[in-house]
Amino acid sequence: MRLADAHVLVTGASSGIGAATARALAVTGARLTLAGRDRGRLAAVAAATGGRVLVCDVATQAHDLATRAGHVDVLVNNAGVGWAGPFVRMPAGRVEQLLAVNLAAPIALTRLLLPGMVAAGRGHLVFVASIAGAVGVDQEAVYSATKAGLMAFAEALGHELRHVPGVGVSVLLPGVVDTPFFVRRGAPYTRGWPAPIAPERVARAIVAAIRHGRPESFVPGWLRVPARLRGAAPGPFRALARRFGRA
Repeated sequence: MRLADAHVLVTGASSGIGAATARALAVTGARLTLAGRDRGRLAAVAAATGGRVLVCDVATQAHDLATRAGHVDVLVNNAGVGWAGPFVRMPAGRVEQLLAVNLAAPIALTRLLLPGMVAAGRGHLVFVASIAGAVGVDQEAVYSATKAGLMAFAEALGHELRHVPGVGVSVLLPGVVDTPFFVRRGAPYTRGWPAPIAPERVARAIVAAIRHGRPESFVPGWLRVPARLRGAAPGPFRALARRFGRA
């Protein structure tokens, strides 16, 4: 898909992968709408990219966001939250928050904005999932479940839209990314391997997925190995997962 002059809505654009994606898209000549909850951080990203700021909470304001954004050629569903720890200790409110932000909001925004893409015969939907959705991660049961649900939604929607000309679907599966995500989830990332990658690397993969119509991208690419191993050889996969421990 040609990105020059395309209207792109990026959720969770105030920091991390969202901010890096906005910067990468700005170089292509895309017209950006940046959505998030932190007005100050969004303003800084907008100043660097020429984007328009829409302050909102996607968990509760998806309809309002879609209305204010107007017609969108590309939707990057990036906003996400996490929580780490034993499931039995997870506060009930955090369960609902993860489900709302990570799964319900992308589905709602897609339902609201996809008809315009279909009518125009041009559009692309991007879903930023996680390797956690493909393999399940110890101490992140709900987060893994929301990302697995997002991947299944993207896959099914891609099948549904395969005969719709000009409209594509991409899902991104990043590994550990060097963003404020881990601090915000309540448990910083402390493992030495795999080392966190820069959010700009994920941003480049998102731009490439849109341009080339890639349905699935692992970032970094070697992550497809454990994802495929889980399906092909679940026993060895679980043994390796136990050995390498939690993320």
